[in-house]
Amino acid sequence: MTARTLSWAGIVRLGLVQTALGAIVVLTTSALNRVMIVELALPATLPGLLVAMHYAVQMMRPRMGHGSDMGGRRTPWIIGGMAVLALGGTLAAVATAWMATDVRAGIALAVVAFLLVGLGVGAAGTVLLVLLASRTAPERRPAAASIVWIMMIAGFVVTTAVASRLLDPYSPERLVAVCAGVSAAAFMLAVIAVWGVERSVAPQAIEKKPAKVPFREALAQVWAEPEARRFTVFVFVSMLAYSAQDLILEPFAGAVFGRTLGESTRLASLQHGGVLLGMIIVAIAGTAFGGHRVTALKTFTIGGCLSAAAAMLGLAAAGFIGDGWPLATSYFALGLANGVFAAGAIATMMQLVSRGRESREGVRMGLWGAAQAIAFGLGGLLGAAALDVARLALDSTVGGYAAVFSGDAILFLISAWLALGIARQRAAAMPIPAISGGVER
Repeated sequence: MTARTLSWAGIVRLGLVQTALGAIVVLTTSALNRVMIVELALPATLPGLLVAMHYAVQMMRPRMGHGSDMGGRRTPWIIGGMAVLALGGTLAAVATAWMATDVRAGIALAVVAFLLVGLGVGAAGTVLLVLLASRTAPERRPAAASIVWIMMIAGFVVTTAVASRLLDPYSPERLVAVCAGVSAAAFMLAVIAVWGVERSVAPQAIEKKPAKVPFREALAQVWAEPEARRFTVFVFVSMLAYSAQDLILEPFAGAVFGRTLGESTRLASLQHGGVLLGMIIVAIAGTAFGGHRVTALKTFTIGGCLSAAAAMLGLAAAGFIGDGWPLATSYFALGLANGVFAAGAIATMMQLVSRGRESREGVRMGLWGAAQAIAFGLGGLLGAAALDVARLALDSTVGGYAAVFSGDAILFLISAWLALGIARQRAAAMPIPAISGGVER
């Protein structure tokens, strides 16, 4: 292996950027939305709209990826994106605290804050994955993708575990202090992690200097690739199912089971721990298949979707059963299923990112990232809005959550069906022998 590609230590360093990114994002999409819904008694649609806005602005991901492709410098995009993200995360907490005394002013500031969060995530997240793909040797890419994604989930787990102890007893001042501290620490970690990595690894080791091409032309070229286009559709639908649960799981624990903010945050930590374990299981088990793309999609993605559907149906029944239901176990099982599903999809994505026209890795990654972001925005919004509608229609909080969880289970079943169809099409189109892109033992 050439010394010009990323070592395992370099890959882990880039993974720390994902850890930092996840640490900020998890507070804005879990703790803050819980405070708006439970402590401030605001409609669940409000945080749903705010999170949808932060995903909508990530439609700029393909443009950011293209800019990093053409500019040849990834680090400034990553550090700049993390700075914007840290600022947005802090302002989001300030806005949430402000809503307790002035709802309109707090919402206005929250709009600005969540747009900043979206811009920061889009820039830092997309370009980080581009840097990883372009500087990592092909045979290490699937394992590298698993490593950095696992490290992002680790950021979720550590942040929610620590924050759950710092947030109780709740007060607006405590909320702002915790979120600002996490944002500042995450930014510093990201800068230290990425500093000097790009300079130490020459891009010509695995990629050619790209010719300057207008963004619209580059995007059209990628969209014309059948494999990239089909996978974009799958990413959108599957991530819609994945995200529909995000904004309602913590409020569910508080509204139905009477858990405090700290207790519901600990449940979120347990769920993210399950996601982490699921991804580790896939990373290890995937070596037995040599990184086979069809196997990863068919076995891990479909199995994860079916398991997630079962876990959502369990939560739908939990509210009617009451305290006798093993709530912590359900959260962990859902996280485990989500981790298996997501890891299978990520493995497929990293195998496909370099397939097609050369020097379009950034656009391709950005296209899939934009599909994911749009799906996440719609999923969070639809899940939150459906909860409000179901509670009103059924005149029951428990019934409202059960209806939404059941609908999410159906989405996971549809995702499994789509993944099965894609796997069959790809297997029929080209039987794939053991490839060099598998995890290197």
